[in-house]
Amino acid sequence: MSRAGVLRLGMVGGGPGAFIGGVHRMAARLDGRWSLVAGAFSSDPAVSAEFGASLGLSPERAYGDWAEMARAEAGRQDGIDAVAVVTPNHLHAQICAAFLAAGVPVICDKPLTIDLTSAKALAEQVAASGLPFVLTHNYSGYPMVREARALVAAGRLGPLRVVQVEYAQDWLARALPGNRQADWRGDPARAGPGGALGDIATHAFHLTRFVTGQAVAALSADLSTFVPGRRVDDNVHVQLRFEGGARGQLWASQVAVGAANGLRLRVFGEDAGLEWSQEEPDVLRFTALGEAPRSLRRGGPGLSDEAQAATRLPAGHPEGYLEGFAQIYADAAELVAAHHETRAPDALARLAPGIDDGVEGVAFIEAVLKSHAAGGAWTGISA
Repeated sequence: MSRAGVLRLGMVGGGPGAFIGGVHRMAARLDGRWSLVAGAFSSDPAVSAEFGASLGLSPERAYGDWAEMARAEAGRQDGIDAVAVVTPNHLHAQICAAFLAAGVPVICDKPLTIDLTSAKALAEQVAASGLPFVLTHNYSGYPMVREARALVAAGRLGPLRVVQVEYAQDWLARALPGNRQADWRGDPARAGPGGALGDIATHAFHLTRFVTGQAVAALSADLSTFVPGRRVDDNVHVQLRFEGGARGQLWASQVAVGAANGLRLRVFGEDAGLEWSQEEPDVLRFTALGEAPRSLRRGGPGLSDEAQAATRLPAGHPEGYLEGFAQIYADAAELVAAHHETRAPDALARLAPGIDDGVEGVAFIEAVLKSHAAGGAWTGISA
């Protein structure tokens, strides 16, 4: 395997018609740290071969089966340095386990798995292997999200009091028969038991954890399914009690007509508050008590090392979704390179979400489902 320079990436899933596969490929190559050299892009070997050829891969490295890919790449002198797993959720656990067993670091889409038992088993395997494992909660890669985290960690907000997070979309406001992305996300066997819960509420939950640094002690949840015939939830309301004493609310919806990708976080402390929106990602609004609001801008003066390290362009040149996603791949490259070179990774790369975040995300899903089934009873998160 390569020890420096461009790392070799493999991919499972992400074939024709898969939006997120294309995002992963663009993000991985943005900083020149990864080169896609192998993949099992479809369960249909012919489709995988054709898609691999369209990406310029060598024919023998466009696999018809992910298990075959794990065995073959582990045996190659020029085998992959990591695999990106971008399949529907129900396949994550077995694919990740196979590549970890073959000695290959993993970059996996969220949620980690569709149940807590398999998530914990995977965490045990990661710990035993010592291999890097990165979970693509991509919003934690945005510079101004990292600035928000740094401000909270530095005590600029004072003791936290209130945390509000929402993730609103409208793309599932109606049934979408024939839409492949809607189809698997609405199938509990493939998506897991949560719809909007697993798809976007997990992003919102991770964002609160990443920025505040505080675990959630208990939650009270209410799930709704508004579209007739839908087998999973499409709207989520959760009240949160943080271990540090703050109170919070999380709303995630895929039936909020007029909302495109409305991920928004507000954190209020005793001394100051902050606000960030994914649809205006270069700006972080910070207000100290008794002072006028300030708009902190990506690339501007006085920002933290965490924010500056995740910035690619001068201020005023917008950065967004792909760059935030690319930061996770940049962090993953540093973690994998450090593993190969048997050295400690750069401290900033450790901000990348990992296996523990994945387990906690699945525990969050299960706690929400349990609370909802009990009429909104306050429920702890058992990660």
